[in-house]
This record gives sequence, structure tokens and C-alpha cells, in this order.
Amino acid sequence: MAGGGFCRLPNGTVVVALTLTRPADGTGPCGGTGAGPGAPVRVLVHAANRARALTRLRNLGLRAVYLRGNDRPPTPDEVTAVLHHPDGLLWRAAPQADPAGPPGLTPLSPQAPLSPQASQELWHPIRALLGPAGYAGPARPAA
Repeated sequence: MAGGGFCRLPNGTVVVALTLTRPADGTGPCGGTGAGPGAPVRVLVHAANRARALTRLRNLGLRAVYLRGNDRPPTPDEVTAVLHHPDGLLWRAAPQADPAGPPGLTPLSPQAPLSPQASQELWHPIRALLGPAGYAGPARPAA
């Protein structure tokens, strides 16, 4: 897992931000975002607590989702975006560091400058990441 974090809001709820790999069965080769299958995506979840936020993602079929540490907490812009969305689940391509930035910074370090493309991409509902049919749950045998 590349990075993730959370922040607690004044009303007691939390916003969890995770960097995950894009599923191979998403919408088309890039889904209109420039992030192909396997590319890193930033996922935001608004929930009552951290455990429920991770459960929401696991219920959508993203099974290997863990929050270890708080090295990449959500930015104020990310918190605003997820609070203003009715589902409380958003994603976009993970911001990449500018290759012409200062030497010695890792691509996901908080001090690394972001490329203009990554900072201008809009947030998408989670349904756009999971494909046109979304996730209907585990396959159930016919009764």
C-alpha cells in the first residue's frame, strides 16, 4: 500500500484517504482519466470511524484495503470534496510528483511539487472506478 491517512472532523466523523491500485476491470482502458489498470488512484471515504470507512471499501469489492499509519492524510481540498459529495466515496488518479522538481524527493513525499495535470483532475464517484455495473456483491449460487 503506497500511502494513506485520515483526519477526524469536529463532528466526530473521519475522512480516510488511501492510495490504491486501479482495478483491472474498471471502465475502459483509462476511464477518461489517464489512469490505466494498475495505476495508482487516490480514494476518499467519509464515515463514522476508520473501521467503517475501510468496511465501506471492502463491501465494494476492494478486499486488500488497510490503513497503516497516517503518512498521507487527506488535504483540506480532499476533505471538502468528499464532504460535498452525497455518496461520501470519491476517487481520482493519484497525484504524481513533477519529474523536474527538486532532487532527493520521493514521488509521494508531501514536499514534492505536483504536476499541473494531477492537480486539475476532477473527482469521480466510486462507481466510475468499479465499472458500469458497479459491484453487486459476491456471487451467490442459484436457489
